[in-house]
Order: sequence, then structure tokens, then C-alpha cells
Amino acid sequence: MDYDAINAYDLTYCEIRQQRESGHDVGQAEQRLAALAPDDRSALLELFDEVAASPPLPGWAYDEPSALEDIVVTLPPSIPAAADRVEERIHGGWLGRVAGCMVGKPLERGWTAAQTGEYLCSVGAYPLRDYVPCVDPPTADLHWTWPETTRGRIDGGARDDDIDYAILGLMLQERYGPALSTADVAEAWLSYLPFRQTYTAERVAYRNLVAGVPLDAVARVRNPYREWIGAQIRADIFGWTHPGDPRAAALASYTDARLSHMGNGIYGEMWATALVAAAFVAPSAQDIVRGSLAHIPPRSRLAAAISSVVRVHDEGGRWDDAVDLISSDLGHYLWVHVIPNAAILAAGLLWGGDDFGTTVGLTVQAGWDTDSNGATAGSVMGVLLGAGALPAHLVEPLHDTVRSAVFGCERSSISELARRTAALVT
Repeated sequence: MDYDAINAYDLTYCEIRQQRESGHDVGQAEQRLAALAPDDRSALLELFDEVAASPPLPGWAYDEPSALEDIVVTLPPSIPAAADRVEERIHGGWLGRVAGCMVGKPLERGWTAAQTGEYLCSVGAYPLRDYVPCVDPPTADLHWTWPETTRGRIDGGARDDDIDYAILGLMLQERYGPALSTADVAEAWLSYLPFRQTYTAERVAYRNLVAGVPLDAVARVRNPYREWIGAQIRADIFGWTHPGDPRAAALASYTDARLSHMGNGIYGEMWATALVAAAFVAPSAQDIVRGSLAHIPPRSRLAAAISSVVRVHDEGGRWDDAVDLISSDLGHYLWVHVIPNAAILAAGLLWGGDDFGTTVGLTVQAGWDTDSNGATAGSVMGVLLGAGALPAHLVEPLHDTVRSAVFGCERSSISELARRTAALVT
């Protein structure tokens, strides 16, 4: 399944799962779906709309608003802190994001931790602390980008949407700054991003924008991917430009997240933004993770998932225990849903020992959405440590270069992107 924005079967299948996972009564929707022809678009979309309107079940334990004012009232007060070495830390964030994305890219197959570990063991790279090695031809079904994202073959950062949104976000911050609106984000997507280089919720939003859906409904209309990881990968620019102020960063990121996501999908971007902003001033990655929970609704499934991983850590558990818990408790989510991936990211940060390679390696070898999680782990650790502390074996193959699908930014200098970002910080 491609999780497409157009294919009616994909949309309906995922909407049934989304509604069930968010506490709605979907009745016999799976059986009805199985009885439909995969190309019967009219009947499939009729079922989609019926499932989308399904009533909530009584006794739902979570409170997951999507409106900003409803989110804000759930959050405790937050006090910003002054950051130092801002330019070097931003540079570290950019380098870390690109490197972490590249570490995870060959394994972006929706594999479990066991499957990822099996492959890494087969090539002598477990535990993972470097780029993923590969023989030619590969001995496993690696991502199709393996010829440019595996160890010894890397010549600059490969194009990836996890990097595209950081670059586009920088362009938007340079143009609009704090006045950025969701309409500005929408216009930039249509102007600078090719439709086929967007995925899941972002492609649905793009589809809805082209179809003339009102802006406030773009994230809602026939969008079963509204709580997936897409918004979380767009978070970094808001954290980099709000060093030491995770609350302001999280609130600023809402303007971006609401275009394509709802509920936990929005919280994912707010949470990742808070991680990055806090990394400028926190003493450790463990402190970053614990503090980040103050910036998302406490009665959300995302907060519950992250809290469960923190609890394993605080009770003396191992990283493997956390991964097993994620698999057992969150394995019902599809591999690109924000909730299990955020839990995987939290585990990497908590058990990574404030070491860049270990943190990114643990995050990626846990499976799920490996390039997205590796990119965010790399950004957080890059900010925490600064560019000068990042391992040469991960930085040097990038050659200070990253490619992108963003129009006009096909090949960019990472250090120049960092310099431009630092110039935005007042």
C-alpha cells in the first residue's frame, strides 16, 4: 500500500484505522471495505465519509484538541532561558539533521526493530554507530536510495523530504518571520514543492489546496494521515529560531502543523520543536525529553506514549525494554504514525548517553520511520553538542552539501543554511 492521497482504497483503509485508534465506533467497516472492489472509487469514498463521521465511543480516556486556544489551556507555564553558542549549535542542528536522515534512509522500509537488527547484524553493523553498510547488490530490500545513502557511497546529503521542509521553512522564516501565517505556508508548498515529492498528509493537503478546499478545512477533508509523522519532520526551523524558548517555538510551529495535521499530528510538531529549542540550554538529552512533555497536551496519546518510555528509563530499564514496550503497546499503529515514532525518538535520546552516534544509531536501529527519526535525533543532538563535537565519520562524507526538491534550492551549502538561520535569531 502506498498510503496515497488519491487512491480511494488507501484513503478508506487508513481512515478506518485512524478513527478506531482515536476512539470512534467504526462498526463493521473493515468487512464492508473487504467486500468492495479496490477500483470502485465512488463506493469507497462513500464508506470513507461514513467512517469519518462515526461517533466517539463512551469512556474515551484522552483529551486531544486541535484548536490552538484549546491546546494552550492544557499547558503549564514555561520560562525561557538564555542560550549561548547559538550559531555553532544551529550549525550542529543542520549537520545533525542531514547526517541523521542519511543514517536512517537505507532502512526506511517500515521494518521492526528485529528486522532492522537482523539486517545490521548480517553486515556487521550492529549496534549501529555509522552510516549503514551495503553490498552490491543488497542482501535485503533496502530503500531505493541505497546507492547514495550507504557507507562509502555518500557524496553530500541526498534529497529527502525531511530536509526539504527544513529548507522551505528557512525560506518562509526569512520572508515572513513571526508574521508567518498558515496561508503563507500553503502558498509556499504550491510554489516551491513538487506534488510528487510530498507524501501522506502533506500530499492530501496539497490535493485539497489545489481543489479549493477552504484553508481551515485542508487538514480535515478526506485526510486519514492527519496524525502521522509529516508535521513532526517540519519542526526544526521553529526550534532553531527560538533557542532556549521551547514554548514559543512550539506555539510558532502550530501555524505550520495545522495546514496538514490534527490532534496528535499537531502535537508531534510542537513536541519536536520543543526538543530542538530546549537543546540550546538543557544539560542533557534526558532533561530535554522530560521537559518536552510540558509543551503538548498532557492527556493526549502522544504524551502517554512518551511518558511510558520515560518511565521505563527511570525505573532502570534498558533501551531494549523500551523498544519492546513500544512494539507491544503501540504496534497497532502504522509505521509512519507520529505516536510510535515519537516514542522511538524519545528512547534514543534517553539511552543515547549524550553521544551523537549512539543516539542516532539507537533511534535508527529501532526501525519504524528510520530516516525521519534519525533526522530529528540528529538535529536535537547537533544543537545540544554543537557542530564541532559531531563525529567526523558522519560529517565529512556530507561535504557541506545537501540536495533538495525545493525549487531553486537543488543543491545547498549546509554551513550557509546554518548561517542564514542564525541571522534570524534576535
